[in-house]
Amino acid sequence: MEITTLLTIIGLLVALTNIITEVVKKATWDKIPTALLAVIVSLVLTLVAFFAYCQISQIVATWYFIVAAVVVGFMVAYAAMFGYDKLKEIFAQWGVIKNE
Repeated sequence: MEITTLLTIIGLLVALTNIITEVVKKATWDKIPTALLAVIVSLVLTLVAFFAYCQISQIVATWYFIVAAVVVGFMVAYAAMFGYDKLKEIFAQWGVIKNE
């Protein structure tokens, strides 16, 4: 999978997380904390997308792929809560630190 495809999928997951979180938040009358709801929604969406990709591509979902999908789910939640620009900034800083 190319990096551009992966970034597009993550962007779509962030947008879907924002939309679903807002709809569920309105439906539950703000009884669930928004941050918790965003994490739950992002993890569910990311894992569903991951298992769908594994099914379509006929890839065996091993434990480390599932762990990676959960990590991506937390990154999607972070981007949904704090914005995609902040997530990009963190990745840019990590890349600078890694190259030193």
